[in-house]
Amino acid sequence: MQNIKTISEIDTFKESGDFRLLYLSRPACGVCIALIPKIEKLIKEFIGMEARYIDLDEFPEAAGKFSIFTIPGILIFVKGKETIRKARYVSIDELHDEIGRYYRLLNS
Repeated sequence: MQNIKTISEIDTFKESGDFRLLYLSRPACGVCIALIPKIEKLIKEFIGMEARYIDLDEFPEAAGKFSIFTIPGILIFVKGKETIRKARYVSIDELHDEIGRYYRLLNS
């Protein structure tokens, strides 16, 4: 997952396609690091979906922009609008189902 370091990069990224995922965490968070490979595998199932990583140690302003109070934070944008938000305890199966609903609606 590529890293984003500025607000303008975030804005450009989330508007650049139909499905975008932002993954906000810190390198010292063991759960966050363990979840990254699962998220990367998940997004491969949805053609056209892209993801970016935000290191909140390097870029704490992102937590303020999105009101992230606990990590990991996962934000999914559909056509530039935040549609799914997950934090702390993330069920990959539940996230997959939620993304799938929007994906099917958009691609039907």
